[in-house]
Amino acid sequence: MSGHHHDHGHDREHSSNRRILLISFVIITAYMAVEAVGGFITNSLALLSDAGHMLSDSLALVIALLAFKFGEKAVSTGKTYGYRRFEVLAATLNGLTLIGIALYIFYEAIERFANPPEVATVGMLIISTIGLLINILVAWIMMRGADTEHNLNMRGAFLHVISDMLGSVGAIAAALLIMFFGWGWADPLASVIVAVLVLRSGYMVSKSSLHVLMEGTPRHINLEDIAQAILKIDGVKGVHDLHIWSITSNMHALTAHIVMDGNMKLYETEALLRKVEHMLQHKEIRHTTLQVESEQHKHEDNLLCSIKASPPDAHAHHHH
Repeated sequence: MSGHHHDHGHDREHSSNRRILLISFVIITAYMAVEAVGGFITNSLALLSDAGHMLSDSLALVIALLAFKFGEKAVSTGKTYGYRRFEVLAATLNGLTLIGIALYIFYEAIERFANPPEVATVGMLIISTIGLLINILVAWIMMRGADTEHNLNMRGAFLHVISDMLGSVGAIAAALLIMFFGWGWADPLASVIVAVLVLRSGYMVSKSSLHVLMEGTPRHINLEDIAQAILKIDGVKGVHDLHIWSITSNMHALTAHIVMDGNMKLYETEALLRKVEHMLQHKEIRHTTLQVESEQHKHEDNLLCSIKASPPDAHAHHHH
């Protein structure tokens, strides 16, 4: 398959993502410690929940960095795709961590609504304002140099930072409301708003990564459209048992049975397959396995594979 220039671009994007993750990790971890200490000193749940979210940011960035490191490990006979799927496992862990943090903040906030404690508002305002500026800086760095749109792991880390930024806004608003109106409940309310944002981010990242783990068709790829594009290639008489899935972010795979004229010579068949592969590369499918069949080959005309799964304890292996 001819896709080397795609790989070089992928490697460049990879190293850029990793460098930005490292810079973001250093900045966020340093300020997370400041915010946690500040939260304890000022007795602000909004600040503590923001620090807790920043801790999850740090963990998210560490997991993302490890994912890139593991993803570079060579393929082996035991792991023919290498460790590329680790990135998706990392994103799943990220999402579940966010959901856990959100639920804990909800739990803490209930007690504070009943008995709002005294909060050192000036300290809270200063720390949350600096926190907002830090988050804006990190988000800007990520938007400028990282692939936050297609790379699931980078998107997960970016969502952490964005919802953390909104958490800082909540803490600033709470500090101002307590200072000017004496509304003690503003602090737990701000932490609940943070928790809702955290929960939403966690749900979105978990949903996307679990879709990949379940071998789902990539969200931006339409299976029917791909089948029609294959059928439009001159010489292709049919396509069935089509599967499209993601190995990891930006690495999609396809298998299909292609029906061709049984009288075609081997060289002609290879040339036709290359056309199909080239077309699929332009549709962001980099890894293809195509099984060629003649029109006389017995097969069902189902686009999707209709094979019945064997019971888990059965040893027999069924073919299409």
